[in-house]
Amino acid sequence: MSRVWNFSAGPAALPEEVLRQAAEEMLDWHGVGIGVMEMSHRSKEFVSIVEQAEADLRELMAVPANYRILFMQGGGLGENAIVPLNLMGEHKVADYVVTGSWSAKSQKEARKYGTVNIAATSEASGYTTVPSMAQWKLSADPAYVFACTNETIGGVEYPFEPDLTQIGRGEVPMVADVSSHILSRPFDVSKYGLLFGGAQKNIGPAGLTIVIVREDLLGKASPHCPSAFDYKTVAEHGSMYNTPPTYAIYIAGLVFQWLKRQGGVPAIEAQNIAKANLLYGYLDGSGFYENRVDRACRSRMNVPFFLKDESLNDAFLAGAREAGLVQLKGHKTVGGMRASIYNAMPLQGVQALVDYLRDFAARHG
Repeated sequence: MSRVWNFSAGPAALPEEVLRQAAEEMLDWHGVGIGVMEMSHRSKEFVSIVEQAEADLRELMAVPANYRILFMQGGGLGENAIVPLNLMGEHKVADYVVTGSWSAKSQKEARKYGTVNIAATSEASGYTTVPSMAQWKLSADPAYVFACTNETIGGVEYPFEPDLTQIGRGEVPMVADVSSHILSRPFDVSKYGLLFGGAQKNIGPAGLTIVIVREDLLGKASPHCPSAFDYKTVAEHGSMYNTPPTYAIYIAGLVFQWLKRQGGVPAIEAQNIAKANLLYGYLDGSGFYENRVDRACRSRMNVPFFLKDESLNDAFLAGAREAGLVQLKGHKTVGGMRASIYNAMPLQGVQALVDYLRDFAARHG
């Protein structure tokens, strides 16, 4: 059976090169006689894997020396609790910018551990835009400001990097959920106190969560924070306090090496821009489909769209499957369609989707 074009929002497509290498090493990693799934996380072989993965990620994202990279579990939803448990401290107040489903869930979870101030929201627009920083109304002394800088469900991406120094609040840590666009474009890590992302969209298999945290934010955890989720404890143990998601870290490491072979993050960003321009360009000019997100805030990674005649949705999805295009159904909370075009999706796959969109429109328009 030939492989299909997988537009899933996550778990998502992985680079074919990575999958082939993992298959080759499944039974015997580098001549040690066992595969990575069978290795002790304490073994020198696995320690070398995790150390290389961390070094490659630090290089790819230009992570400053005073930040720690943690390999954790629990996914983005888990971090919605783990962040306030680690950072709210005595402040017990945190500011949240709500731009869609994920940041709405994040602020709701944080309310279990302290007071949440909604600094800004795009709810009035139906979550189709991002409030400018001039619109953010921070509380007097927040422990941190939280944003989800790419909303996977709504297809909204920040057109700017949040920089609290621009509004005179540089002393407040900026926290961002970057799950669905990490490594798709450069980030200035120094603008953030903490970045986190689930790996299953742009990095590797489900089960691994990447946390990049500034060292001065360690050691502030609530006494109620589980020790396995205390950033300071995880950092002190090199992400080995408990058994980490070893195979997911191994695959992530292969993806990091693949990214370096592509030319790094600037090179992959150029590819992502080309893919997004191709898809949005066709949708906008079709007259048959529509994207409802403010053009300035459209995600390069997650492209939601709607057929103007939604009675054709089932026929559209059935035809797409026959054409080898899968996972195009939109999230149940918003409906319509969604194409996730992460780093691993080549331009050829996006062209195949555009060709199908054009053909379907010609037959049903």
